[in-house]
Amino acid sequence: GLGTGLGLAAAPAAQPPAPAVAASVQAMGADQLREAATQALRENRMYAPAGDNAMEYYLALRDKLPDDPAVASALTDLMPYTVIAAELAVSREQFDEAQRLVALLEKADPAAPALPRIRQSIAAGQQAVAQRSGAGARRARAEAEARAEAERQRPPQQQQAEAEAARRLAQEQEAARLEAQRREAERLAAEAAAREAAQQQAAQPPAAPATPAQRPLRPISMPPPRYPPDALRSGASGEVLVEFTVGTDGTVTEARVLRATPARIFDREALAAVRRWRFEPVPAPITTRRTLVFTPGG
Repeated sequence: GLGTGLGLAAAPAAQPPAPAVAASVQAMGADQLREAATQALRENRMYAPAGDNAMEYYLALRDKLPDDPAVASALTDLMPYTVIAAELAVSREQFDEAQRLVALLEKADPAAPALPRIRQSIAAGQQAVAQRSGAGARRARAEAEARAEAERQRPPQQQQAEAEAARRLAQEQEAARLEAQRREAERLAAEAAAREAAQQQAAQPPAAPATPAQRPLRPISMPPPRYPPDALRSGASGEVLVEFTVGTDGTVTEARVLRATPARIFDREALAAVRRWRFEPVPAPITTRRTLVFTPGG
């Protein structure tokens, strides 16, 4: 028996076609070839590796002893294994190894029925690999073109995103500026109201009704008026003279506008602010006047 080992050697690098039997094997003597062939069979090196296998040793021995029936029988036994190995090499796309094995088969029997089929399989396999490589190259080109197109499309998208971000930032900055102006206007209005209150308390007219139980108003809370948003945006300023009455519990019970410059711009906020004012309780209601000043940005 010859055993069933079908191990394939790795496909050698592409090179010019080599003789089916290595020159080193051809140079061996008959006895040396017979001993090497027996050893190769014992180790299942029936057709591989190249230059050290039973097929090559027996082919070289047949060249030296063409009428030896044992050599012919050994080659007949080795042929099916070499055919299977060649077909496996084609299926694994190891075309150089398949060609080497075809050369061994052709030298052993040029009319072997399997030779045309294996040669056709090699040609078809090589063509399939070439087509696959071409398809891969076309796919790579298409992917590269798609990436290039994406790169060309990206700058306008980035510009649009940057423009949108700049627009939002400008809106936020404008809102922050208006809010800062509003707060500053409220602070200045509060200071002006406090000064006006102090001045009017220091200059109460002698004709104002007074009773022994009446005493000067002492403010507890005088929050400044809100600056109207429209007036703040337009930068308008003005003042409102308000007359109001403080009840015995210190709350403002009545309030009305006596004079406003300009008219009707600051009236509502002035009255709303005065109605929120609180004073220390008094023995009897007190009616007085205050001028509320609206000045944006100082």
